[in-house]
Amino acid sequence: MNNQKCSTLFLKLKGRRRIIRCIYVVGFMDLFGVSMIIPLLSHHVKALGASPTVAGIVGSTYGILQLFSSTVVGSWSDVVGRRYSLLTCLLLSALGYGLLGMSTSITLFILARIPVGLFKHSLSICRALLSDLVLESERPLVMGHFNAASSVGFILGPVVGGYFTEQEGGFYVSSFTCAAIFLINAGLVWMLPWTETLADRNATNHSNNTSKGCHDEYCSKSVQNGSHAKSQKEKTEAASRSSWKHRLRWRVVPLLQPAWGQLSSVSSRIHMVASSDMWDLFLVRLLMAVAIMLYYSNFALAMEERFSLKPKVTGYLISYSSTLGALAGFLVGPVTQLYKNMAALLLHSTVLTCSLIFLYAAAPSVWQVLLTSTFFAISTTIGRTCITDLELQRGGVHASGTLIGAGQSVTAVGRVLAPLLSGLSQEFSPCGPPSLGVVLALAAVALLLVRIPKWDKRGATKADKL
Repeated sequence: MNNQKCSTLFLKLKGRRRIIRCIYVVGFMDLFGVSMIIPLLSHHVKALGASPTVAGIVGSTYGILQLFSSTVVGSWSDVVGRRYSLLTCLLLSALGYGLLGMSTSITLFILARIPVGLFKHSLSICRALLSDLVLESERPLVMGHFNAASSVGFILGPVVGGYFTEQEGGFYVSSFTCAAIFLINAGLVWMLPWTETLADRNATNHSNNTSKGCHDEYCSKSVQNGSHAKSQKEKTEAASRSSWKHRLRWRVVPLLQPAWGQLSSVSSRIHMVASSDMWDLFLVRLLMAVAIMLYYSNFALAMEERFSLKPKVTGYLISYSSTLGALAGFLVGPVTQLYKNMAALLLHSTVLTCSLIFLYAAAPSVWQVLLTSTFFAISTTIGRTCITDLELQRGGVHASGTLIGAGQSVTAVGRVLAPLLSGLSQEFSPCGPPSLGVVLALAAVALLLVRIPKWDKRGATKADKL
């Protein structure tokens, strides 16, 4: 009997792995389609007759909508479930890009950007879904692979978009192609094997012995030599399994509950995150987001002024850094297994990022810029994964959509602040933006040095209670 139940659980775990691989494909296609459009937007707005000021206002519309909708949509995915919220975001994003392909005036262009700005949160929901499907110890590895797949799409998309641009009506072809990609993603999400992998709550309530035996056999967490004595590590793993079962609860929330009920649930979850003691993590995210954006803000102009590099060579350098950032996603899993302590890894990656920004600002030659770009892509990729994982650890995976959405809103604030700070600091020097980035990164390091000991004390207290 136990063998039959273990075999059933193994099939469900195998189905979850299939979902994870499909989510990687969704992430790749998502950014592949979006990156086809992004380089063409400013040119299309100007072609429609917009002045530079109007073009700037139109361009900021998307960021403002993302700022206010990220947390709400992420929380809504906690309430109604990942499947239906992800489908809604994909379909409405497809609608937005389809309208973009029909935009022949500024008014239609703005209308097309509204559904995209409000509902283009498919990647955030994918990350929340991945956090639901894996154990806490596996989460950095899976998130790193997902980020790598998405980054590859972002690298390849502009190549295809550039090819379409050379054709007659290239912008419209790119827009409709992007809309078709989102429709394909929606179809893929709809056909995922949800029924065989997302177990009913009653299916998770097996007896402790059976559940433990199945997990021990198929998750490589067996008690060696038949010993039943629990070490501290085994207690932590048992707590992780309990937390893993708790993650399934979002699936039983009915999609068709009254709108006011969904709104109430969303509001309560957002209030829970807003009133939690996670301000330090969100502040570190904001400081590092602005610092990294300042690094890239005037990169091409600074290379031309400081080293007389041609735009073509600068483009190669940026592509090289982006490719390394994508490949660095595969390093996240091994690095986190080496460190074990995610907070320490975040601190060290932040220190490394701060040092690299300083070296870039003071670089006497292009070769030093090339060296800093190499390690900068790796450190920022690891840092982003660390901060997301720590937010989920401290906030609880039952609200992973809300937490990831809140993190995206914080990053959106950085996107608003970074261009302003970059413009002001460039008045003094081409190295002004990265120099200011060093100051912000140092502030993040100081904050981590103060707060991490308090996080460790809380973690020790929780472990003692277990």
